[in-house]
Amino acid sequence: MHLTVFDVQHGACALLTCDNGDRIMVDCGHNGTNDWRPGNYLAERNVKHLDLLVVTNYDEDHVSGLPNLQEKVSIGALLRNKTVSPDVLTQLKSDDGMGVGIDALVAMARRYTGELKDPPEFPLVKRQVFRNSYPDFQDENNLSLVLHLEIAGFHFLFPGDLEKAGWKALLENNQSFRDTVKKIDFLFAAHHGRENGLYEPLFEQYGCKPHVVIISDKKKAHQSQETTAYYADHVKGLAVEGNQRFVLTTRSDGTIRFDFNQNDRLCTVQTKYDMTEEEGLHT
Repeated sequence: MHLTVFDVQHGACALLTCDNGDRIMVDCGHNGTNDWRPGNYLAERNVKHLDLLVVTNYDEDHVSGLPNLQEKVSIGALLRNKTVSPDVLTQLKSDDGMGVGIDALVAMARRYTGELKDPPEFPLVKRQVFRNSYPDFQDENNLSLVLHLEIAGFHFLFPGDLEKAGWKALLENNQSFRDTVKKIDFLFAAHHGRENGLYEPLFEQYGCKPHVVIISDKKKAHQSQETTAYYADHVKGLAVEGNQRFVLTTRSDGTIRFDFNQNDRLCTVQTKYDMTEEEGLHT
């Protein structure tokens, strides 16, 4: 079982592949520099079906690869913040304009209207979600879906582009969320590591102490690299390829892969992961 965090610059895209072949994709951004797209990635590996797509944030950089994904594979289920209807999402995006990814998501959300049915069992994986509600919040970032995945005993938190006000509301109003953040081993920095996604009480009051923080970003922009020192001071650290690491970034570390050994409760981390060597790749 492995989790791959792709280098999609200031976007987001990660893929969990279970030992039985079931797959969860968290966001589906693309890389505009090398034209990496999630649908092409799966098709090159002869994958025709994605069991679950989770969309954590309603901005284009989290779904810019959705048209390509839909073209290449079938998608079993969609998990998103359903307090935001397709019509409301269209309204929220009216000021910025609808990108091709958001446009595809709105159309998809109209088709995937029922309650989420559990896809295949995803062995050794437990899933939990938290979200603020519309119209309590009326901005896309604080309406992010926060995804907690427990993978082979390791806890990952994907908070989308949640900002300080959204963190505050969830932590103050949800005991289950307060309990969850204390267990997190791997935290994805909210809003690509920007300052407005860093909520200090998460660490200083609510006891979040992960091993490392992962930031999906590209070159310095939008305050995306001004939080790394704070994060590094508030994590435990982890040996990665012989070095003690505190913050991993796709900007510096490229594609990042986590491999899980349930029997020994081990998680090994590779940076600058070479996807061309993966089993099943068509050459």
